[in-house]
Amino acid sequence: MSTTAVLYNDQGGAEAAVEAGQESNPTTSSSGAAFGLFSTDFKKNEDLKEMLESNKESLKLEAMKRIVGLIAKGKNSSELFPAVVKNVASKNIELKKLVYVYLVRYAEEQQDLALLSISTFQRALKDPNQMIRASALRVLSSIRVPIIVPIMMLAIKEAAADLSPYVRKTSAHAIQKLYSLDPDQKEQLIEVIEKLLKDKSTLVAGSVVMAFEEVCPDRIDLIHKNYRKLCNLLVDVEEWGQVVIISMLTRYARTQFTSPWKEGAMFDENNEKTFYDSDSEEKKGRTEVKPYIMDPDHRLLLRNTKPLLQSRNTAVVMSVAQLYWHLAPKHEVNIVTKSLVRLLRSHREVQYIVLQNIATMSIQRKGMFEPFMKSFYVRSTDATHIKTLKLEILTNLANEANISTILREFQTYVKSQDKMFAAATIQAIGRCATNISEVTDTCLNGLVLLLSNRDETVVAESVVVIKKLLQTQPTQHSEIIKHMAKLFDNITVPMARASILWLMGEYCERVPKIAPDVLRKTAKTFTAEEDIVKLQIVNLAAKLYLTNSKQTKLLTQYILNLGKYDQNYDIRDRTRFIRQLIVPSEKSGALNKYARRILLAPKPAPVLESAFKDRDRFQLGTLSHSLNTKTTGYQELSDWPDVAPDQSVRNVEVIEPVKEWAPIVGKAKKPKSDKFYSDDEEEKEEEGSESSGSEDSSSSSSSSSGEESGSESEEESSEESENTSSDGKGSSGSEKSSSESESEQKKKKKTKKAPQKKSKPTAADSDSDENGNGPVAQASSSSAESSSGSETDSEDDTDSDSLTAQKKKSDMKSKPKVEVKSKKEVSLLDLDDFSPAPTDAPKYSALSSSLLSDLEGLSLSNISSTMQVTTPSFGPVKTYELLHHMTGKGLSAKYHFPRQPCLYQPSMVAVQVILTNSSDHSLEKIHIGDRNPASLNIHCFNTIERLEPEASVTVSMGIDFSDSTQAANFQLCTKEDQFSVSIQPAVGELLMPSTVTEQDFCKEQSKLLGMNETSVTITMAKANTSSQAISKQVLSVANVGVVSSSQNDFHRFAGRTVSSGALVLVSLELKEACTALLTINTEKSVMASMLLRDLKQALSQA
Repeated sequence: MSTTAVLYNDQGGAEAAVEAGQESNPTTSSSGAAFGLFSTDFKKNEDLKEMLESNKESLKLEAMKRIVGLIAKGKNSSELFPAVVKNVASKNIELKKLVYVYLVRYAEEQQDLALLSISTFQRALKDPNQMIRASALRVLSSIRVPIIVPIMMLAIKEAAADLSPYVRKTSAHAIQKLYSLDPDQKEQLIEVIEKLLKDKSTLVAGSVVMAFEEVCPDRIDLIHKNYRKLCNLLVDVEEWGQVVIISMLTRYARTQFTSPWKEGAMFDENNEKTFYDSDSEEKKGRTEVKPYIMDPDHRLLLRNTKPLLQSRNTAVVMSVAQLYWHLAPKHEVNIVTKSLVRLLRSHREVQYIVLQNIATMSIQRKGMFEPFMKSFYVRSTDATHIKTLKLEILTNLANEANISTILREFQTYVKSQDKMFAAATIQAIGRCATNISEVTDTCLNGLVLLLSNRDETVVAESVVVIKKLLQTQPTQHSEIIKHMAKLFDNITVPMARASILWLMGEYCERVPKIAPDVLRKTAKTFTAEEDIVKLQIVNLAAKLYLTNSKQTKLLTQYILNLGKYDQNYDIRDRTRFIRQLIVPSEKSGALNKYARRILLAPKPAPVLESAFKDRDRFQLGTLSHSLNTKTTGYQELSDWPDVAPDQSVRNVEVIEPVKEWAPIVGKAKKPKSDKFYSDDEEEKEEEGSESSGSEDSSSSSSSSSGEESGSESEEESSEESENTSSDGKGSSGSEKSSSESESEQKKKKKTKKAPQKKSKPTAADSDSDENGNGPVAQASSSSAESSSGSETDSEDDTDSDSLTAQKKKSDMKSKPKVEVKSKKEVSLLDLDDFSPAPTDAPKYSALSSSLLSDLEGLSLSNISSTMQVTTPSFGPVKTYELLHHMTGKGLSAKYHFPRQPCLYQPSMVAVQVILTNSSDHSLEKIHIGDRNPASLNIHCFNTIERLEPEASVTVSMGIDFSDSTQAANFQLCTKEDQFSVSIQPAVGELLMPSTVTEQDFCKEQSKLLGMNETSVTITMAKANTSSQAISKQVLSVANVGVVSSSQNDFHRFAGRTVSSGALVLVSLELKEACTALLTINTEKSVMASMLLRDLKQALSQA
C-alpha cells in the first residue's frame, strides 16, 4: 500500500519540515526548540494545515503522507484533526485511505469532531472500493461513544454480509470493539458471529474466531457445524488467525472427545474409522477387550495441524506443539520435538518462552528431548535467564546413561563469569545427585572441591547444596563436615555460614571436638552477624548445651544473654523460647523433659525439585504458564469427558449447489495466482469441503488439505494438464476429460466445477494452479496424510472408489514429451514440456522469438516496463549435484540456474534439472513428492513415465524461494523409491537484472540509505581492476544488470529480487592502490550482507 511506502521512503523536505514540528516556524525561539515537547507553540504544523486546506489534491496528499509519517514516529498530531477530517469526503482514493488511517488513530481522542463526520462514514460504508468500506467501518468502531452503538451495530451487520472478504474480516474486528463498548449487545453480536463462522473465506476465519473467543468463548455449540471446515481451512488462514483457531480448537476438542491417554488404551485396528490413523505405531499388539477408538474428527484436527509445525511463525509452531501435548496420543507427541528445538535458533525472547514450555514437557516425558540434548548446552552468548532455563532442562533430562556427559558440561559452567549462573549450576548438580544415587558421591566430592574456590558465591552455594545432600546420608560424611568447619572463618555469605552452623548443630555428636570451638568463635562475632546466622548460632548453642553442657554451658548463657537484647524481635523471641526450653527452672514445667526430642529430632531430607514441577496445571504456551500464576482472561482446559458427546452434531447437511454462473466447459480450477482471494473461489471451495466433510472420507475440498493423499492429487493435476495440453487437440480432448472427471465427481460427491476459458492467461494460471503453485494445491500436497473427510461410510466403499479412480487415471495418462514439436500456436500449458538448452553450454536466448512475442501479451510479472531481462556476459553456469547415483539407486540429478525469467510464475526462480538413469534398468514415474516446508511453492515438472538406462532428460522447474537462501527441500520420487533432495540457491540467483539509467540509479540509491545501505572497503586483486573484469566477477556472483556509468572509477549494477521485486543496487567506487568501496542498497538487509560477502570474495581473488 502507498501508506507503508510513505513511512519508509519519505525523504528530505517532507521529513525536515516536520522534525519535532519546530522547523516549520522560523520565528520559534531557541528555548522553544529545545523544549518543543512542552512549549505551547500554536503555530506548529501550520504549513500542514495550509496544505490540507489548499485546493490542490497533490498538496493534500503530500501533507497526509507527512502526517502519517509523524504518527509512525510516535509524535502527537491530534491538533490537525479538524483540518484532516474535512478531507474525509475527498474523491481521491489514495487521500481518502490516508485520512482514514489518521482517523482510526485519533477518533477515540477527538470524539466530538469525529461525530460531525459520521454521515460521511455511513456513506462510505456503501463505497464501491472495498478498502474504503473497510476503513469507514474501522473508524466508526473506533469512536467510543455509547450514543452511536445502534449505528455501529447496523454497520457491522451490513458489513458481515458484504461481498468482499476483507470487509467481512473488518466487521469481525469491529464486533470486539462494540462488545467492549456495550456488553449488552452480546446477543445480537452472537448472531453476527454465528453468521460469520459459516463464512467460506480463509481471510475471515481467524478474525471471527478471535471475536468468538472475546464475546462468547463458552458457546461451543456455534462451533459444532463449523468444526470440520475450520480444520480444513486452517492451513490457508493467515498466521495469527491460525494461532487463535488452534487455541480455540484445543479447548473444543477437550470437551468433545474422549482421552487418548487412558491406561492400556489401544487403537482398534479393525474398525473402519482407523482410516484416519496414520501411524503404524498405533497398530501394535492390540489385546485389550475395549480398544480405544479415536474419533475421526479428533484425528482430522491432529492431521490438519501437523503441517503447521513447518510454519516460519514461531507462535504457530508453539500453538501446534501445545495442541499435540494436550490432545494427541502419547506416542504421537514426539513429532513436535524437532520443531520446538528449531525455534531455539530464534531471538532470545522466543527462546525464553519455548524453553519454559520444553522445561515443563521434559519433566513428564524425558524421552522426547533426550536425542536433542546438545541443543540445550549453554552458549557463552546466552543471557542469564536463557542459561538457567537450559540448565533446568538438562537437569530434567539427566539419567544414568547421560549423567557423565551432563556433569562434564556442568563443570565448565561452574567456572562461568556469570555468578548467578554458576550458583544455579551448583544447585543443578545437587539435584542430579539426589535424583541419581549412582553419582551422589561423585557430586559431593566435586562440590567439596569447589569449597576452595576463590569466588564467594560459588563457595556459598556449594555449602548450601552440600548441606542438603548430607542430610540424605549423614553417617558417611563426618570428614566433609570437619572440612566445612575449617572454612567457616573465610566464608562471608550469610546463607552459607548459617548452613555450616546448622550442620554443626545437627551432627554435633559426630564432631564433638570441633562444634564447641565453632560456637566459641561465633560468640565473639555474634553482634556483627546477619539475622539468619544469629538464629543458627542460638540453635547451635542450644543443641550443644543438651549434648555437651560441660564445655558449652557458659558459652550458651553468654549467647542467650546477647540474643535477649538484640535489635531483631525474632532473635529476642527465639532466645526466650530456647532459654525456657533447655534451662531447667520452676516456670519451664514439663516441656523441659522433651527439649532433647524437640531440638535433636531426626529431620527428613529435603527434596530438590524442579521449579517447573507444578506448571503443567496451566495450558502450555499461555501467559499464565509463563508467569506461573493465573492471569486475567485465562480459560482453563477442561478434563476429558468420560463418555464422548454425540458426534453427529458436527455433521453438515449436504446441499448440492446449483451454480448458474459456472458454464460446464471443463474441470480446470479458477485461476488464483494474480488475485489475493477470489470470493467465488472461496465459496466454491467451502461448499466442496462441507459436503465432503460429512459424507465421504475420501472426498476433498479444493482449498483445504484435500485429496486422498498428496501424491495422488499431484498425479491427478499433472494428468489434467497433460490431457488438456499435450496432445494439442483443443476442446475435444478437454471435453472428454471433463466428462470423465465429472462422472468421477458425482461418485465422490465433489463440487469443484469452475469456468475454463481457452484464453492464454487463464490457461497459464490454471496450469500453475494444477502444478501445485497456487494456495489451492499447495495445501493439498502439504501433508501426505491430509484429508478433509470426517465420517466414513465404509472402508470397502472407499477402496472401490479409489480403485476406479486409479483405473480411470491410468487410462487417461500419456507420456510427457522430452522434445518440443513445432507449433504455430504456443499456449502456456505446453511450457512444462519446453526443452531447455543443454547444460554444458547454456544459451541464454533459449526462448524463441515467436514464443516471446506470444508471451508479451500475458502479464507474467509486475515488473515495470523499464526493466528488461539482460543476457549475462560470462561463461558457463555452475552446475550443482542434486542426487548422487549411488544414493538415488541409479537415478542421478544435477541442477543449475539458467537465469531466465520463470515462465510459470513471476515470483519463481527458474531451475533446470538434468535427470540421468545410471542403472541397468529403466526407471518409471519420476516425479516430485512432498515438499518441506509444506507451504513451499514449487512448479513441478510433469511425471516422466519412463527413463531408459544411460538416458538423460532435462526438465524445467520453478521455485519461489521468497527471497531467502533457505534450501527448498522436496522428495524426488520414482515408482519404487523416494529420495529427499534440496536445492539451495546462492543469494545472487534470487535476483533478476534490471536496466536503469545512471540518473535513476542515483535517485533510487538516495531513497535507500541508513539501515538499507551496507558497505565495505575491499582490497581487489590486480587482475580484477579493469572494467571488463569487474563486470565479469560481479555477474558471476549475482544476476544483475550493468548500469552505464559516466565515471571510469564508478561501476554500478542493478537488479530486483525475484519474489518481492525489491530493488538491489550494487555500486563499486575504485580508490587508490587496488582498494575499492563496495556498497549495496536494498531493503533486504540480510540479502545485502550475504551478497556483500560473496562479491567481496569474488573481487579479492584473482
